[in-house]
Amino acid sequence: MEKELIRPRSFGTHDGSFHADEVTACALLLLFDLIDQEEIVRSRNLKELSSCEYVCDVGGIYDPKIKRFDHHQSNYNGSLSSAGMILIYLKDKKIIDEKLYHYFNRSLVMGVDAIDNGKAAPMLGHCSFSSLIANFVPVRHDSSVNVFNTAFFQALEFCLGHLRRLLEKYHYIQECRGKIQEVMKKKEKVMIFQESMPWLESFFELGGDKHPAQFIVMPTGNQWKLRGIPPSYDKRMKVRVPMPKEWAGLIDEELKKKSGISGAIFCHKGRFISVWETKEDALKALEYIQGSEK
Repeated sequence: MEKELIRPRSFGTHDGSFHADEVTACALLLLFDLIDQEEIVRSRNLKELSSCEYVCDVGGIYDPKIKRFDHHQSNYNGSLSSAGMILIYLKDKKIIDEKLYHYFNRSLVMGVDAIDNGKAAPMLGHCSFSSLIANFVPVRHDSSVNVFNTAFFQALEFCLGHLRRLLEKYHYIQECRGKIQEVMKKKEKVMIFQESMPWLESFFELGGDKHPAQFIVMPTGNQWKLRGIPPSYDKRMKVRVPMPKEWAGLIDEELKKKSGISGAIFCHKGRFISVWETKEDALKALEYIQGSEK
C-alpha cells in the first residue's frame, strides 16, 4: 500500500446495509476529530478502500498500525467489533485516557461488540443501541445505493449526537467527583448535598462498596430527595436500606398521612427513593426510617 496514495482524514467502510459497529467506529473517529465527514467512503471495492486512511468492518485486516479494523476474517478470534477496535486504538494512541476508555466501553461499546459478534441479543421488549441503529437501515432490501447511503449518514448523525452527550455527561461526572469525595470523607451513614449532581458513578469509583453510607439527601429541582444507596454499582437497582413498606407507592396526601410529614410528595413503590418539599422534610423522613429500625 503506497503511503502517498492515502487520503488524509478519510474513512472507508462497506456499502449496503449497515450495523451499529461501523457506525459507532466512524462516529468515534469524528468525535475526536480524526476524520472528515466529507471523506467517508462506503464501498467493497478494495482498490477504492485502499486509499482511505481508516478502514473499518471490511477488508479482512485488523492492524491498528496501518489503521485497518475488520473482525470478520477467520484469523481474528477476539471479541471486538470495529467499534471496540477503534475505542482501543484511541486509548493506545492516548487520544483518550484509561478512565474515558472504560466509560465509553461500559456505557455503549462493549454492548455493540457483543451484539455484532453474536455473543448477546437484546431481551424481548428491550431496544438496544444496536437495534436503534439497525432501524435506520432502509426497510426495502431493494433500495438504491443513494437511499442506503443517506440512511447511513442519518444513523451516523444520531450516533455522533449520542456520543457527544455521553462525553458531556462524563466531563460533568468528573467535575463533581471532588465534591462527592469530600462528603464521603465524613464516613457518615447519610450523605447530604446542597446541590444536585451525578454521584453514583463517582461514589463507587471512590470505594463506595465499603463506605458506611445508607442514604443520600440531595435537591432535585425545587424539591429534595431521600434516596437509598445501592450495595454496589452492579446492583444499583437495589438499596442497602429501603424506604418503609407502608410508604411504598404513596403520593401526596396519602404519604403525608402515613408519614406524618406535611411536605411529603412521593415514595417510589420500589422503595429506593422518596421526594419531599424541603430539605427539612427529607431529614424528618430519614428520622422516621432510623426510628423504625430501632
